[in-house]
Amino acid sequence: MKDFIGAIKKNGITPRLISEMIEAHKLDHERMKAQYERYKADVVPIQSRKTVEYEDFETGAIKRIDNKVNNTLNNSFDSDIVDTKVGYMFGIPITYDMDRGESKSDVELPLLAELETFNIRNAIEDKDSEWGKKAAICGYGARLAYIDVEGNERVTNINPWEVLILSEVGNITEPTFALRYFKTSTDEGEVYKAEFYDDSTIYYFQSDNNGGSYSLVNQSSHLFNFVPLFGLPNNEELKGDVEKVYSLIDAYDRTLSDASNEIEQYRLAYLVLRGIVADDEDLKKINRTGILQMLDEKDDVNYLTKDINDQMIENHLDRLEENILRFSGSVNFGDGTFGTSVTGIALKYKLMALETKCMMMERKMSAALRYQYKVLCSSWSKRGKCKEEDYLKVFFTFKRNIPVDLLSEAQANQSLLGLVSERTRLSALTIVDDVQYELDEMAKEADDIEPIVSKEGD
Repeated sequence: MKDFIGAIKKNGITPRLISEMIEAHKLDHERMKAQYERYKADVVPIQSRKTVEYEDFETGAIKRIDNKVNNTLNNSFDSDIVDTKVGYMFGIPITYDMDRGESKSDVELPLLAELETFNIRNAIEDKDSEWGKKAAICGYGARLAYIDVEGNERVTNINPWEVLILSEVGNITEPTFALRYFKTSTDEGEVYKAEFYDDSTIYYFQSDNNGGSYSLVNQSSHLFNFVPLFGLPNNEELKGDVEKVYSLIDAYDRTLSDASNEIEQYRLAYLVLRGIVADDEDLKKINRTGILQMLDEKDDVNYLTKDINDQMIENHLDRLEENILRFSGSVNFGDGTFGTSVTGIALKYKLMALETKCMMMERKMSAALRYQYKVLCSSWSKRGKCKEEDYLKVFFTFKRNIPVDLLSEAQANQSLLGLVSERTRLSALTIVDDVQYELDEMAKEADDIEPIVSKEGD
C-alpha cells in the first residue's frame, strides 16, 4: 500500500489510482463484509449445508431415511465473543477529561466545555461502543470527522469494509491519506462513489454503471488540518476476534446439527415385526390404535435404529466450546463457576484472557482517540477554543463492566490515602465516573463545612 502513497505524492490523486486502490482492497473488503454478515447470522456456512448424496444407494431393497432430516443449527459463538468483549470493555462508557496539571486557568475552560458539548452532541458513548464492535468483528473500525450544516464538529462511524487507510508510519490511527468507497443508486442506476481525503481536501469520484472506471466530479475543503478519516485497529494484525476459531465454530454447528438429525430421524426408523405376519390392513390398524397382538413368546417388535453414543457427542461439544472460548480469549459468564463464590484474585484469573485482549485494544483506541482530538483541536483552535496542540491534554479512562465488591474497593482505596494523589485515588473507584466533578463536589463540601467549624471554635 505504501506504493500508492508515493504515487499520490508524486502525481496527485487520479481516477486510475482510485480504481487500483479499490481493487487492491477487494479481498479485505469481502473478508470484512462476510464477517459482519456472519456476526448478524445472515450468512452462516451451516445454513447452506445439503444432505450427502450417495450414488447407487437405493436398490429397491434398501431405502434411505437419513436424507429426510437436515438440521442446520447455528450456534452464534462469534456474536457472543464480540458482544462479551464490547459489554466488558464499553459497558461503562469511556471517561474523557483534561490533564490541567497545577493550572485551573480560564484559558483551558473553553476546551473542557467544548469537549463535554461535543460528547453530548455526538452521543459519543454509543459511537465508541459501536466503533469498538466493528473493530472486534472486522479487524479495524473507521471514523470520520466532519463539520455539519450548523458549523459544529461531528464524528460518525464508517463501515470498515468501505475504508482504505494509507499511512506512512504503518498505523491506521495516523493516516497519510484515506479512501472511502460505497455503492449507491442514482438516476443512471447503481454506481460506486469514492471519497479521497488528504490533510486539507476531499476529492469526490464516481464510477460508470459497471463500476469499472472512475472520474473526478468535485472537490472541497474539509476544514481540518489533518486527514479526518482514520481507523481503530483491533490489534496489530488487523484481525477480528473470531477469525482464529471459525473452523471450531463450524465443527460445533455440524456436530450439533448431526446430533439433532439423529434424534429427529428416530421417529422415521423402520418398525421390525419378528414372528408376526401383518398385511396392509393390519399395519393401518397398528398405525391407528398403536396396539400389537403377539401370540407367541418369541414374537418381538422393535425399531431399526442406529446406536447413538450421546456421551461421546457431549464430550466433543464440550471440548469444542472450551477451545472456542480459549483461543478467542473470551469467557462464558453463564458458567456456573461465575457467582458470589468467585471474587478477588480468582475472578481476575478467570478473566485474564479477556482482560489481556481488552488491554491491547484499549491502547489502540487511546491512540485513535488521541488522533481524533488532534483533528478536532485543529478546528477548535480556529474558533479560539484552544491551541492546536491542546489535544495532548485530553486523556481517556477505561473501566471494566464487571460486578463490583464496593466494600473491598473502599477499603483498598482508604489504604491509598496519602500515598497517591486524590485524582488517582478517586479514579480507582468504580462508582466515580467523573473524577473532576467529584473533586469539585468535595471542594464545595469542604467550603460549606469550614465556617461551621470556625464558629464552634469561637
